[in-house]
Amino acid sequence: MNALMAVVTSLYWINSTLLRIGRWLGCAAVATMVVAILIQVFCRYVLNNALPWPDEAARFCMLWMTGLMAPTAFRQGGFVAIDTVSAMLPQRVGSLLSLILLGLSLLVMIVAIQIGYKEVTGIGGRFATASLYLPTSIAFDSWFRLPRSWMMLSLLVGLALLILVNVELILHRLVALLGGADRLPEIEFATAKGAE
Repeated sequence: MNALMAVVTSLYWINSTLLRIGRWLGCAAVATMVVAILIQVFCRYVLNNALPWPDEAARFCMLWMTGLMAPTAFRQGGFVAIDTVSAMLPQRVGSLLSLILLGLSLLVMIVAIQIGYKEVTGIGGRFATASLYLPTSIAFDSWFRLPRSWMMLSLLVGLALLILVNVELILHRLVALLGGADRLPEIEFATAKGAE
């Protein structure tokens, strides 16, 4: 039990740190997405001249926000779930059912991360985005066209973080079933302030 608790505690601190960073980056992605959309609305409806890049920039930020924020929601039980059956069962049986469902989720995520890897390294990831460029000099006289693989990397990163969280939740349920629930670190909830 002590070895299992050491693994759970280590994974708890790793996930807490990674997800805190992910929340900060996710908040930055949301802010950037909002700015890009406001620029597009202003240019399209006030100047009557739509820009080519804000839509793609907003999509890029939305994908990264989802990949970075979904693991926090999963860890805190923020996903939509039907828990009527497990609530009606005795606590031990409900915990066992939850453990089985987490195991099935882990299998799905392992398949999904393989798909994410293929998206990043496959033929689609070798193309560049249509309108997203980064300057490569301070004088803004040369530009680098962003590869689509950077956008699709959000899927891979999000799934890797979801797998880490899923393993932590499985170990939490396992320790609780073995009678060590009082020794488990409590999963913190993100506050309304954002990343903390």
